[in-house]
Order: sequence, then C-alpha cells, then structure tokens
Amino acid sequence: MALAYIILTSIILVGAVTAVLSENLLRAAVALGVGSASLATIFFLLDAPYAGGFELSVGAGLISVLFIIAISLTESMQGQSDES
Repeated sequence: MALAYIILTSIILVGAVTAVLSENLLRAAVALGVGSASLATIFFLLDAPYAGGFELSVGAGLISVLFIIAISLTESMQGQSDES
C-alpha cells in the first residue's frame, strides 16, 4: 500500500512540475488534470470518497476541460486576428 502512495505522489509531483514548466499550454492543462486525478485516487485510498469524488469531478474534470476550451478559443481567435 505504501508503494501505491509513493507512485501516486510522484505522479502528482511530475504533473505539477510539467504544468508549471511546460511552454505548451495544452500539455500543461492535461498535466494538471492528470495530477488532480492522482490526488483524487489518494483521497479514495484514504477512505475519503466525498473528497475524492469532488476532486475528480471538479479538479480533474471541470477545471481541465475549461482550461482546454479556453486555450482552444484563444488560439482560434489569434488565427483570426492574424488574417485581418
């Protein structure tokens, strides 16, 4: 069981470092979602299902999707302003 915590913690740290240091915004948003999903898994392993469910639905799901949509819209708007 301790090995699972170590692996999940290292996934969270790698995801956080990737999100901060990545120059590609889409890759940073995906790394943030992966780290958040790993944190939700730790909550489930610690018998905190409500915290795990909330983190999984809001942290990994909603926030990551909103970031990806915002990045996509911003990139498409930059392409339109370059054409005019």
